Amino acid sequence: MYLAHFGLNQAPFGVTPDTEFIYPSQSHLEALNLLHFALESGEGFIKVVGEVGTGKTLLCRNFLAELGPDWKAAYLPNPQMEPRAFLREVADDLGTDDGEPEAAHVVKRLNRRLLDLARAGKKVVLCIDETQTMPRLTLESLRLLSNLETEKRKLLHIILFGQPELDEMLEAHSARQIKQRIVFHHQLRRLDTDETGNYLEQRLRIAGHSGDPVFSSAAVKALHFHTDGTPRLVNILAHKALLAAFGEGQLHVETRHVKTAARDTGSAVQARRWWPW
Repeated sequence: MYLAHFGLNQAPFGVTPDTEFIYPSQSHLEALNLLHFALESGEGFIKVVGEVGTGKTLLCRNFLAELGPDWKAAYLPNPQMEPRAFLREVADDLGTDDGEPEAAHVVKRLNRRLLDLARAGKKVVLCIDETQTMPRLTLESLRLLSNLETEKRKLLHIILFGQPELDEMLEAHSARQIKQRIVFHHQLRRLDTDETGNYLEQRLRIAGHSGDPVFSSAAVKALHFHTDGTPRLVNILAHKALLAAFGEGQLHVETRHVKTAARDTGSAVQARRWWPW
């Protein structure tokens, strides 16, 4: 509705992860560097944890897009399945042959496939999104995959992306073997106020905006306050604030537009009796 009004050629604040709009926050850059370093070091398990809406899926897709031709990747966006189905899904993603469905047979076929890829000069990484949704038995079955290795190196690298509930799952006594195998860990942080302003401007610029900033400095602070710097919430409130400004025929978003958006969003941080700035 407001694209032409603000000089845009596409919607700047969608909630679907889109690598075209990725913003290199300090936390995301640290995570990317850690993931690449961990893989080059030959470590088997890496874990990335972040609150809802902090960009874990976008980070995962950006990381996969950066992998070189010597890597083969498997990606599981929804691992909420029982152990045998999970292992078969991994095997199918890596191109193994069909065979007996029992877990032991699937692992054997996976091992043969990974050895074939290693002989062809390929390294393999498995990225599991929303890992906190995995049933406990399925999480424990990851140990079978972590044992696939030669005398020199791991045949399969595994990266777990999940919400803080994943850390709680790994504290269970039954998950101690998985926890011990996790060598690298990163906690995604929310955007600070300056990053929120840069995030807004970058997305608007990619969407086609040119000229003066659309969001005033006070509006940026209000957005950060009402979202606590969570990128998904920033997108939702920024979109609604643009709609509010468009409804008034304004070309700039002010604090009142952000407040209107926040009142219309149940997950937003609601205003107190004072403003922190």
